[in-house]
Amino acid sequence: MIDTHSHVLPGIDDGAKTFSDSLNILRGLASQDISDLILTPHYVATSSYVSPRNANLRLYRKLQALADEANIGITLHIGNEIYIDRDIAKLLSASKISSLADSKYILVELPMSGEFDDFEDILISLQYAGWQVILAHPERYRSYQNNYKEIYNLTEQGILLQCNLGSIVGQYGRHSKKILKKLAKDQLIFCFGTDTHHVRDFSEISKARAKLRRYYSDDELKQLLEDNPRKIING
Repeated sequence: MIDTHSHVLPGIDDGAKTFSDSLNILRGLASQDISDLILTPHYVATSSYVSPRNANLRLYRKLQALADEANIGITLHIGNEIYIDRDIAKLLSASKISSLADSKYILVELPMSGEFDDFEDILISLQYAGWQVILAHPERYRSYQNNYKEIYNLTEQGILLQCNLGSIVGQYGRHSKKILKKLAKDQLIFCFGTDTHHVRDFSEISKARAKLRRYYSDDELKQLLEDNPRKIING
């Protein structure tokens, strides 16, 4: 599996705090047959989570070197989970933030609760600017839980969906689980991620994959867990 969403880069956001934390997380992910992982630390312009790309690159290179030294068989890639903002295109052009694996794909997060008046306009404007928007964990947003049709409308406009594996096993509550099941039935999901922040019982990843087999054939699941993420990495 290729993990498209993680908070393993140390000391940047609410994820791993130290390189030791990061390595322990990577060991757990490797035990679940994850071969590649895109590092997606939060970038929230109005918060303390504004670590610049250059600093992130230095941490990423050091973490990859440490992982290789420890014989952890995971290849890392740089990225960001970018909180919705009118300046995303400018920040990308100025190399202040990172696309996924330096591709044209970008991972964008919306408010967990409440509405953001013009976020759809921002997402579509990013598409027009040449970026392929991937919406992070849409099943977790309260506004979409209350209005599923809005998710469908976004996919009709070319927005791709990244869902969290943990949602299918109830990690984020029953509402997220319900929406993920519906997205799976409607074949609207582009890829999955773990959204890993801390060391935990990583066996839930294999449990989640087993549950997804109720909705996808082996070939379809491979498309979501390996082939589509590989398209991101390959640009």
